[in-house]
Parts: sequence; structure tokens; C-alpha cells
Amino acid sequence: MPEDKVPSTMPSRIADAGKALRHVFIRDFMVECLIGVYENEKRSPQRVRINLDLAVDEGAHPIIDDIRNVVSYETMANGILAIANEGHVNLVESFAERIADMCFDDKRVDLVRVRIEKLDILKNAGSVGVEIERSRKV
Repeated sequence: MPEDKVPSTMPSRIADAGKALRHVFIRDFMVECLIGVYENEKRSPQRVRINLDLAVDEGAHPIIDDIRNVVSYETMANGILAIANEGHVNLVESFAERIADMCFDDKRVDLVRVRIEKLDILKNAGSVGVEIERSRKV
């Protein structure tokens, strides 16, 4: 498959040795939050699965085995939890945008892909949701 035809859901497209980009990710991060437009969704927390992919500029300097020199997935996970705990949000799209914005607080992050899945919505589906991809605005 030609590279320009590779689906954007392929995480391998984020890391790029030629551009010195590292791929940092969180898979199947589970949170409970108040999300949805219906009254019952505004009162009862729902299970949500989040997948996060980041393209991170490696920079010109070596890592030197120090956590301060990398984008920490723990920091990103804590940020997701903080956003989930801020209170009710109507749309999974809005939740995804807030997560993407939080990721860009770290200036090394060049591209963010966020997938949000509500797990207990449709009886005949494993999940429903949205995936967004945002790049840093120059």
C-alpha cells in the first residue's frame, strides 16, 4: 500500500526516524466520567476507553536516561484523569479536543491522535466513539 494511502489509525505513521519523531502512546486507558447529551448520562458515570498517540520531537540532545528529557505517559494519563474529573461534558468530540489541547502543553508534542470510546451505549456494539488527529499549529 503506498504510504499516502495508509489509514491514519496506523500508529506506526507517527514515529519517524527521518524527522526525529518518537511515538509515545497510552493504550486502553479506562476512566469513568459524566459524558453525553441525555439526562441519564449527565447523572451516571460511564465507562470510557481512551487511546492516545503522540508524535514527539526527539530534539538534538541525547535523552541521558532522565525522565525530564522525555514526554511522560504518566503525565499524560494524569492529565486525562484531571479532564475527566472536571465535570460533565456533552460530546466525546469535546472530550477528545480537551485531551489534545492538554497534550500540546508540552512543546515537544507535534501531533496528537485521541480515540474516545463509550463502552456501554449500544447493545450490539462493543463501543462507539470518535478519533481525532491534531497537529501543532505553527
